[in-house]
Amino acid sequence: MRILNLDGRLSLAVRDGAVDVETASGGTFPADVMSVYERWDEFAQWARDFSGAPDRSLDDAAVGPPVPRPAQVFAVGLNYRDHATEAGLGLPDRPMVFTKFPAAVTGPYGEIVLPSDTVDFEVELVAVVGRRARNVVESDAWAHIAGLTAGQDLSDRAEQLSGPPPQQYNLGKSFEGFAPIGPALVTPDEFADPDDIALGCQLSGVQMQKGRTRDFVFSIPQLVAHLSRILPLLPGDLIFTGTPSGIGWVRDPRRTIAPGEELVTFVEGIGEMRHTFVAR
Repeated sequence: MRILNLDGRLSLAVRDGAVDVETASGGTFPADVMSVYERWDEFAQWARDFSGAPDRSLDDAAVGPPVPRPAQVFAVGLNYRDHATEAGLGLPDRPMVFTKFPAAVTGPYGEIVLPSDTVDFEVELVAVVGRRARNVVESDAWAHIAGLTAGQDLSDRAEQLSGPPPQQYNLGKSFEGFAPIGPALVTPDEFADPDDIALGCQLSGVQMQKGRTRDFVFSIPQLVAHLSRILPLLPGDLIFTGTPSGIGWVRDPRRTIAPGEELVTFVEGIGEMRHTFVAR
């Protein structure tokens, strides 16, 4: 099952098109995309039983973020072994968690404004919570995930690492547009193995990052269990699960994003995001 935000309306991918959920469900489910996460089990059953034809074609210009207004956005640092190695850091003994503010969320296509010349790219798999999670054990964690989507943890490194000590992770990663997600939310059952998914990104046509989520330090079930021991995870919350090696900041010379460049982000089974960057 693939969930889309088309022109701000909850939509379901159907064959080579999509269907407007409010119309197809006779108003059982409203058009507001966020409303579905509070009723995820009910909606998922309806969507799996739906057998109608698409009522619109897919147009990139219409596609918005599949979770436009999350209550909480968590992100995990150093969650790939090769990324920890390239950063010259040891593997963490528990998830290294920071946040991206929800106002940073944007869609999978379009322009993003560069606040400086120190903006870096970080392709990520993003898990979307579909059921309130509190003190969840790892074996039950996938049952609390509505689906997966692609994300970029864009980071203004100068702001992120300002200090001393460096304490601006949240702000440096939360400029407007710095949390693009999409193009669809895909339910875990659509993947051959939701714990082993390929992902990567290209900047101006050059492959920068490439990895597989089987190389996580902490799996999605481990992240859900860890976070839910501390606070409730709410329907529609986002968990950015970390980035593989290849980020620009540790390259020699450093490679950050310049105005006019295009960043293409790919996650297997979900699709591509494409963003161009403009100067402030």
